[in-house]
Amino acid sequence: MFISHSKENYLIEVAKACDFCMKPFMFSVVDKSVQFSFTSDQDDFDLILLVVCRDKDGKRLEENDLDVDIYKSGVDLSITLSWHSFPDRPILWQGKHSLWMDSSSGKRSQMPEKGHLLEALGRRLRSCFVVEE
Repeated sequence: MFISHSKENYLIEVAKACDFCMKPFMFSVVDKSVQFSFTSDQDDFDLILLVVCRDKDGKRLEENDLDVDIYKSGVDLSITLSWHSFPDRPILWQGKHSLWMDSSSGKRSQMPEKGHLLEALGRRLRSCFVVEE
C-alpha cells in the first residue's frame, strides 16, 4: 500500500533520506516528472527526480548528483537510482530487494564503489513510500 501525501511532502522526504544516507553532504530535489497526479488508486505513480548535492558550505558537488525514478510496477513500487554525471556506472534497481544493472546492457552487474550508500538510500526511500500490509 502506498502512502498518500502531497507531492511536496514526497520531495521533502526524498531530500531528507539523501541527507541521512549520503552524509556529510546536503541534498535538494528537482522534480523532472512530466506529469504527476495523486489519485486514490495511484495507478500513475511516477516521479522522475534530480537530486542535487552540495557540501556543508553550499558548494555544488555535481559528481554526487543522483537521478531517482520512483514508479509503480504492477502492484509494487520500484525505484531506480543512478549517478547523474556518470551514465556509464551501474544503475540500482530497488524493489523488495536490490539489484545492480549494467547501464548499457541492463544485465545484472556487481555493486560499484560506494554502491552501499545507494542501496541504503533505496531502502530508505522505499520505506518512505510503502507501508507493508
